[in-house]
Amino acid sequence: MEEKSTKERILEEALRLFAKNGYLGTSMNDIARQLGVTKAALYKHYTSKQEILDSIVNRMDSLDYERGKKYEMPQGDSETVIRGYREADIDKIKQITKVQFLHWTEEEFSNCFRKMLMLEQYRDETMAALFQKYLVSGPVSYMEIIFKGLTGKEADARQLALDFYGPIFLMYSLYDAADEKEEIITMLELHVERFAKILKGGRRK
Repeated sequence: MEEKSTKERILEEALRLFAKNGYLGTSMNDIARQLGVTKAALYKHYTSKQEILDSIVNRMDSLDYERGKKYEMPQGDSETVIRGYREADIDKIKQITKVQFLHWTEEEFSNCFRKMLMLEQYRDETMAALFQKYLVSGPVSYMEIIFKGLTGKEADARQLALDFYGPIFLMYSLYDAADEKEEIITMLELHVERFAKILKGGRRK
C-alpha cells in the first residue's frame, strides 16, 4: 500500500512540474527535489521520465473509463454508443458534456495533463500525438462517428463535430482565465442546448 501511495505521489508531483515547466524542461533531478527525496530513491520507483509519462497516460485512460461508468456515458462499440446518444435527452447530454469539461479544467490530474500537452505540442512529436489523441483529432473523430449515426449524413458529420467541439475547446482557455467560472459553465450549457435544437431536425428517424 505504501509503495502504491509513493508511486502515485511521484506521478502527481511530476505531472505538476510537467504542466508548469514542460515535460522537456523537467528533469528527474527536478522531480526528486520537488518530492524531497534523492534521485536514487526516485529511481527505485521509476527508471526514467518516459516511464513516468507512460504511467500518467495509463492513469488518464483509467480515469476516462471510471468517469464513463460513474456517469453512465454511452460506451462500447460505435452502434451501442450511437444508440445511447440517440436515446439520451438534452439534460443527459448537458450532464455528459459538463462532466467532460470539468474533467479537463477542474480535476487536477487531467488539468495538468492538458496544460502539459498544450505547452509541449510544438516541441515534441510524442506530445503532439498525445495532444491530438486526447484533445483535438481524437474527440473530433469520436463525435464525427456519433453525428453520422444520429443524422445518417456522412458528408455533414465531420463539420457537425467541428461545430460542436470547436467552441468547447476554446472554452477550456476561457475557463482557465475566467474570474467567474460559472459564467463559462452557463455558456457551455447554452451551447449544448442550441446545438441540440439545430441537430434535432436532422436526426435519422
